[in-house]
Amino acid sequence: MKKISVIIPVYNTTEFINDCLESVFLQTYRHLEIIIVNDGSNEALKQQLTELSSKDQRVQCYHLDSKNGVGFARNYGMKKATGDYLLFLDSDDYLALDAIELLVNSIGEAPIIAGRTKKFSVPIDNKTLPLKEDVVIKERGSIKTFKDMSIVNKLISVDFITTNYIRFNEDTNCYTDVSFIVSIIDKLERISMLKARTYFKRRRNDPIINPSLDQASREEKVIEFLTVFQTVKNKQYESECVQTYLDYIYLNFFRREIIMLLEDEKKVTEYAVQLSNTAKQLSQNAFNNLNPVVKRELSLLRNEKINTFANTIKFHHFLRKIKYALGGRTKLFLQLYRSFFMRLPIKEKTIVFESFLGKNYSDSPKYIYEYMLQHNKDYTFVWIFNDPTKKIPGPAKKVKRFSLTYYYYLATSKYWVSNSRLPRSLNKRKDNIYLQTWHGTPLKKLVFDMNDVHSANPNYKKHFYDQSRRWDYLISPNQYSSDIFRRAFLFDKEMLEFGYPRNDILYADNKQEIAQSIKQKLQLPKDKKIVLYAPTWRDDEFYEPGKYKFKLELDLQKMREELGSEYIILLRMHYFIADHIETTGLDGFVYNLSKYDDIAELYLISDILITDYSSVFFDYANLKRPILFFTYDLEKYRDTLRGFYIDVEKEVPGPLLKTSDEVISSIKHINQIEADYKEKYGQFYEKFCAWDNGKASEQVVNRVFK
Repeated sequence: MKKISVIIPVYNTTEFINDCLESVFLQTYRHLEIIIVNDGSNEALKQQLTELSSKDQRVQCYHLDSKNGVGFARNYGMKKATGDYLLFLDSDDYLALDAIELLVNSIGEAPIIAGRTKKFSVPIDNKTLPLKEDVVIKERGSIKTFKDMSIVNKLISVDFITTNYIRFNEDTNCYTDVSFIVSIIDKLERISMLKARTYFKRRRNDPIINPSLDQASREEKVIEFLTVFQTVKNKQYESECVQTYLDYIYLNFFRREIIMLLEDEKKVTEYAVQLSNTAKQLSQNAFNNLNPVVKRELSLLRNEKINTFANTIKFHHFLRKIKYALGGRTKLFLQLYRSFFMRLPIKEKTIVFESFLGKNYSDSPKYIYEYMLQHNKDYTFVWIFNDPTKKIPGPAKKVKRFSLTYYYYLATSKYWVSNSRLPRSLNKRKDNIYLQTWHGTPLKKLVFDMNDVHSANPNYKKHFYDQSRRWDYLISPNQYSSDIFRRAFLFDKEMLEFGYPRNDILYADNKQEIAQSIKQKLQLPKDKKIVLYAPTWRDDEFYEPGKYKFKLELDLQKMREELGSEYIILLRMHYFIADHIETTGLDGFVYNLSKYDDIAELYLISDILITDYSSVFFDYANLKRPILFFTYDLEKYRDTLRGFYIDVEKEVPGPLLKTSDEVISSIKHINQIEADYKEKYGQFYEKFCAWDNGKASEQVVNRVFK
C-alpha cells in the first residue's frame, strides 16, 4: 500500500484548522503521514495544534519560530516527508472523506493526478456527502489544469518531484506555486483528472482581520506576481508549454488586476519599468487574438512608450466607464454621481436622511430631523424613501431611492444621516460628514466579532468594512455598546455617547397623550391590553441578500382562544423579513403592523413585549414593562448562526420560553413574572438604559451640526 504524505502549512487559521485536520483524520485511505508546518502562528494556535496532533499518531507537527511564508513551509514539509506521494492541503480548506482513496486508486502509473475542487463560503458538511462519487478519469491539458495557479488537490509522485528537483518559490508571499507548477508543465503536457469532487476550498469572509493570500491588496498582488513572473521567465525550460502557460497567466492577470491598479495614474509611473520589462518577456504568440486595446497597451510597454501608454490606459478606463454606464439606468446614474455630481459645489446647509434603506420614516434619523424642525434649525432637509409619496412633517424634500435626484443630493449635500449602511458604490467626498446613528444595542455578534458568516452575502465583512470607513460619527446607546462598536466595527472616530435619539419619545413628558393618539390612529380597541411581538430574522434562512424568510412559530389561534378576551397582539417583523405573515381568521385579535414606520410608537402603546434575539428589548426596557423571550431555536442561534455578547440565560430581564403554551401561561401570570424579575430588570436597566434621558437628539444636533 502506497504511503501518502499530506502537507499542511498553517498560519493563524484558528477557526478553520479543526475542520481541515478532521477531514484528514477521517480519510477512508488510512496509510498516511500528516505533516503540519506551523509557520510562526500565535501561541493560541500553537497550543491548538499540539492538542489536535495528539489525537492521531500519524501526525508530525513542526513549529517554526517565525513566519517564513507558505512556499518555505511547503518546502520544509517536503523535506520531512517519507511517503510515496504528496498531497498539499491549505489549512482553511478540507477534503472529501474518500478523496485520497479515490486519487490513489485512480493514479495508476501517472506521476500526478488532480481532483475536482468545490469552492464554498458557507461550510459544507463533508460527512453527509455520498462517498464513492461517480469516478471518471480524463486527460486534460496541463495549462488548463493549472490555470488557477494552485497546486492543492493534486496527488504527486515523490519520485517525480525528486527527479526533477521541483520546489516552491520562497521569495514572495503570493503565487509561490507558480515555480512548482511550471516545473510540472515542463515535463507533462497532459494530466489525469478525476470528475469526482475531492477538495473543498474556502472563500474566507474576513479579508480585513484574517485574509487569505488571495485576499491581499491589489497592489501587493501585482508586485508579487510581477516578481514571480520575471523570475520564472528568466529560467530555461525544455517545453514550449511553459512559455504558453506563463503568457496565459500574465495576460489574464494584466486584464484582471494590473489594468485596474493603473486607474490611479500615479501607479503607471511607479510601475512603468517593471511593467515594461515583463511585457518584453511575453512570447510573440501571446499577442495573437488579443483584444486590440490590450494589445496596443502591451506593445507600448514593450517599446517603452510610457507616456503614450499612460494616455491609453486613461482611455481604457474611460471606455470601461462608458460601457458600465450603458449597462442600465442605475449604472448610468452612478457614473454621473462619480464623474459629474461629485464635482459640483457642496451644499453646506443640506442634510440627507435615510432610515432602514428608505423603507421607513423612523428611528433616530426621524427624531434628529424633528428636533431640528422644532428648533428652527436653518438647514435644507432631504429624506430618501422607496416611496416618496410618504407623508412626513416639515418642508423636507422627499426623494426616491436610486433615482437621479438621489445621487445628486448624496453627491452635493454636506451631511448624511442614516441608521443603516449606504451603498458601497457611493464614494464619500472629503468634506462630507456622515452621521451613523446605528439601529440597536447589540445582542447578536457583529461583523468582526463573528468567526464565520452564515448569511446571504459571503462578502459581508469586507463590504461592511468598506462602508463603515465613511462614518465620521457613530451614536452609542450605552457603554456596553461603545466597547463592542469600537471592536466589532473597527471604528476609531468619534463616538457620540448620548443614548439613542429614537428613545427620546419614551421619556417625553406627554407620552401618555402620544400613546392615546397612536391607538386612536390605528383604531385599536380601548378595552384590551396590548402584546407586541417583534422577532428578528435568521441569517441562514433567506431568499437573497436583504430578503429573509420567517416561519411564525407562535400559535396565534391558540393565543386568541385563551387570551382574546383581555389582550390583542401586534406583529412587528424585522424590516429584512420578506415573507407575508398569514393572519386570516384572526381579525380583531392580531394586527400586522410590520409596515408601521416607527416601532418606538408601538412600544409606547404596548403592555408586554415578546421578542427573541432582536435588540428591541434593550430599548423597550426604558419603559420598565414586562418582556417575554420566545427563544424556540436558542441553541442554533447562539451556537451556530451568530453567538451572543451576553449570557441570555442569566442576564435578560424576562423568562426564556420554548413553546406557545409557555408564552400563554406567562402572559396569564404576568404579574408574577414582573415580581420574579424585578431585581434582574433593575440591574439590566442600569447597564443598558442609563444614558437614555430624552435629550439624545438635542445633544447629537449640538455636536454634529455646528
